[in-house]
Amino acid sequence: MGAASPPRRGGRIVGGRLTDGRSGVDGLGQRVLVIAFDGWNDAGEAASAAVAHLRSTSEYEQVYAVDPELYFDYQYTRPHVRLEADGSRALVWPDATVWRPPHAPRRSDASGEPTRLWLLTGVEPARAWQAFAAELIDAALSEDITGIVALGSMMSDVPHTRPISVFSGSDNEQLRTHLSLERPTYEGPVGILSVLSAAAEEAGIPTVALWASVPHYVAGHSPSPKATLALLDRLGDVSGAEIDRGHLPAEALAWEASIDAAAADDEEMTEYIHQLEATRDTWDSPEASGDAIAQEFEKYLRRGNDGPNKPGRDDPRR
Repeated sequence: MGAASPPRRGGRIVGGRLTDGRSGVDGLGQRVLVIAFDGWNDAGEAASAAVAHLRSTSEYEQVYAVDPELYFDYQYTRPHVRLEADGSRALVWPDATVWRPPHAPRRSDASGEPTRLWLLTGVEPARAWQAFAAELIDAALSEDITGIVALGSMMSDVPHTRPISVFSGSDNEQLRTHLSLERPTYEGPVGILSVLSAAAEEAGIPTVALWASVPHYVAGHSPSPKATLALLDRLGDVSGAEIDRGHLPAEALAWEASIDAAAADDEEMTEYIHQLEATRDTWDSPEASGDAIAQEFEKYLRRGNDGPNKPGRDDPRR
């Protein structure tokens, strides 16, 4: 069977941008799908925690889920068993699920619809990535999604005492201009977020990628609420959605204080953190910040095996 053309929404696609007259066509629109996957894309669990936080703030409705038999290798991503409220045990299989926000209209409405966030959560698949991406982009199109934001987090040589850097980029020229985003220049192995983003752009859904930099020396202090908060704040900036920060600011302060306490008894770590702080302060100069963050992002991706997980199921080279 020959390859089918990617599905299209109603409207005309010009340079990857929908131009059907609805509001928000120069940005992400009012129906934004936020994507986060467990695994290599999720250092410090920052990205998956961001989506979990969004789900906890509203009564989301499951609207689509893939068949796990088609995409997961259970020797690498094993099902879990959990206890139910009645004491019985149930198997929980790896998944990828699309969630609809409450009270969302079935189709986009150009007459002042507020920005709403759909969610796609799951585990990075072990096989058939192209089919996996096509299936989920079809689900996004059926929900009339107008834009996508892919959330990721990476281990980086950055200090925990400074604001978390978030690389904000897009391959979509109109989005880069409208939202002042970086143009990605990385070449090399990628995770499922990049595959889904490419499939979305091909289908006419403009896409933004947000990657938070998590200090690599805090691996024992996961999750990282400070990185989660940075992702959510940047998501609000690029999408225009109102996001309830909840208890995350307090949790971020407690996380930072716990690392301060651990470093106080380790002179070598304290000195190392001071070096990172000096480097970060240099990066934060107006003439260097954008390039420095982009270079750190590329260095992380090229490192591959030094990411949040050691070589194994989440190694991007798989």
